[in-house]
Amino acid sequence: MDFFEFLNYAVTPYHTVDKIRQILATPSDSVKIFERGGALIAVRLPKKVCLDSHFRIALAHTDFPALKITPNPDRAAAGVQTLHPEIYGSPIYTSWLDRDLGYAGLIAYELGGKVQTKLFRGDKLVRIPQLAVHLNRGVNQDGLKVNPQTDLNALWTAACGAKFADMLQREVPAGGHLLDFDFQLFDAQPANRGGLQDEWIYSGRLDNLSSCHAIAEAFAAGSALENDFQVAAFFNNEEVGSETREGAAGNFLKSVLETSLRGSEATEAIHLDCMLAASLALSIDMAHAEHPNFVQKHESNHAPVLGGGVVLKVNSQKRYASDVFSNARFKLICEQSKIPYQTFVMRNDMPCGSTVGPAISASLGIPTVDIGEPMLSMHSIREMTAVADHEKMTSLVSAFWK
Repeated sequence: MDFFEFLNYAVTPYHTVDKIRQILATPSDSVKIFERGGALIAVRLPKKVCLDSHFRIALAHTDFPALKITPNPDRAAAGVQTLHPEIYGSPIYTSWLDRDLGYAGLIAYELGGKVQTKLFRGDKLVRIPQLAVHLNRGVNQDGLKVNPQTDLNALWTAACGAKFADMLQREVPAGGHLLDFDFQLFDAQPANRGGLQDEWIYSGRLDNLSSCHAIAEAFAAGSALENDFQVAAFFNNEEVGSETREGAAGNFLKSVLETSLRGSEATEAIHLDCMLAASLALSIDMAHAEHPNFVQKHESNHAPVLGGGVVLKVNSQKRYASDVFSNARFKLICEQSKIPYQTFVMRNDMPCGSTVGPAISASLGIPTVDIGEPMLSMHSIREMTAVADHEKMTSLVSAFWK
């Protein structure tokens, strides 16, 4: 599927999972798909399960920093109805101002005595306008400071007394009534190319939809291996710590792997923990590219550049799961497939972010390497990456599954 089509559709984790399911097409005897809300795991069974079988797992997350619409969001001021958000993850607040914003999510409703759900994306735009410079004279000298409680209410409508829940109720099938919703605001500007040679991609949600797309495309193009399981795992809630039933710190992946082993003749002789210890996981999340205007923010010997290839992420505090064993196997795949790679290490005087990698590696005991595509503007509402790096990442995952 076209990368831009994917980016423009996947405006919430639920929409991301819906599009991934479309990419993977209909499950078959060899491909099993498991879902938990905004998370999805696909497993392609090998031709034969034996004592030498292993798991080849690629991991990513479906969520991204956002402004979530609160359960009771409606506020009124200055003749305008606004929507009050709650911060999800760690977005760059200022990047959400003066943008065309959409709203989308999942509706839960009752119909026939049962709880049912529906994906919905509004066709109207909202906006969080900045205060005029005339009313904030020092903004260019002192910098813009945003109070997330008071400054991020989105202007929704001038219709007096309008309620967000009432609008959602109209999307519920006849005879049903709204029970709950999980909605968020998103950058409504479509993904686009940039740079003199169209070498860059500008879009919202690149962290971590780029990784999701690369994994889904490689999985869809693959075929069953002789003995190894191919696993594509897309988790939710990474941006808030992963400790949810849809997150990497939950039991979702382990339960899927155990289920996938059942039914084979060799199952009784296979010990899952031993099998995992001999397997490999690629934890794929975006990486910090060196910023041309802020080169001092990077460790000079470990500063990946846009277009320079896949990034290997290493951290001695184990914020990344990479170790000498998984790193070596990753490098061998790159060498054999002629895929360039570069290495990222955070400066000692700056804290390091993390990924789903450590949670999965620790809970399953599987060797895991953290990798990603280099990018700029991470956690901004609109981010930037290189076309060439996304192509290389997709090629790498394909090589991993061959």
